[in-house]
Amino acid sequence: MSAADHALSVSTAFPPHDVAAERVNTRPAAPRAAVPSMSRRGRIGGPRRGTRGFALALVVFAHGGGLYALTQTDWQPALVGAASLQVALIAAEQPAPPAEVPPAPVPPEPVPPKPVVKPKPVVKHKPKPRPVPVVSESPSALTAEKEPEQPQVEEVAQAAESEPAPAAPSVAAAAPSQGDASMSVESAARVSADYLDCRKPPYPALSRRMREEGRVMVRVRVSSDGRPAHVELANSSGSGRLDKAASEAAHRCRFTPARRGDRAIESVVLIPYVFNLEGS
Repeated sequence: MSAADHALSVSTAFPPHDVAAERVNTRPAAPRAAVPSMSRRGRIGGPRRGTRGFALALVVFAHGGGLYALTQTDWQPALVGAASLQVALIAAEQPAPPAEVPPAPVPPEPVPPKPVVKPKPVVKHKPKPRPVPVVSESPSALTAEKEPEQPQVEEVAQAAESEPAPAAPSVAAAAPSQGDASMSVESAARVSADYLDCRKPPYPALSRRMREEGRVMVRVRVSSDGRPAHVELANSSGSGRLDKAASEAAHRCRFTPARRGDRAIESVVLIPYVFNLEGS
């Protein structure tokens, strides 16, 4: 080889370069991690990846085979033989004839009781009650001492306490003398003239507006001191307001009591109250 050829080969092997550019671009090279070669990586990971792929393919093939077998199977229901049923007819038992009931014994006829002879009742002769004098006292006897407002009251007095006469022991008993009879006569109770309380009650305002009229009869039991012991309605007027007004007026009355001889006794007095719109 000549020198020229040697120089040409050297220049070709070592090309010229810029020193300044080399200074500027010269940087410290970063350390590089060691990368295993492709041949080594293939040797390390190759067998593991092959095993996994084979197992996955085997699972997919097994599932596919199972699904195919299920779709191709011909399902037929099992035939169950029908059970034979035997029916036997049994004759019903005939009921036994009812036992004959012996007839009930005829009860003996009752013996009629002997009639009981009742003793005749002894008739007791009761004494006849004494007649009670009914005195009708006219209102004109009291008009001299009463005001014109007083009602036209007619007092009908009856003795409330009357002692029955003792039973006569024999027919030969003598009647009481005329003097004793005069001592036992009861004088009727009458309205006292010393008081002006037994007057006509005021006309109820509501009864006046409703044009209510009527006559009330009041029964008064007069005590021995001349005061009304008990007041009740003998006859109603049909209006509760008029009946109440008459009863309240009778409670305010004062009386001269009935007497038996010198003793004052209780008696009953009937007092009528007339409610009339024209005369009120």
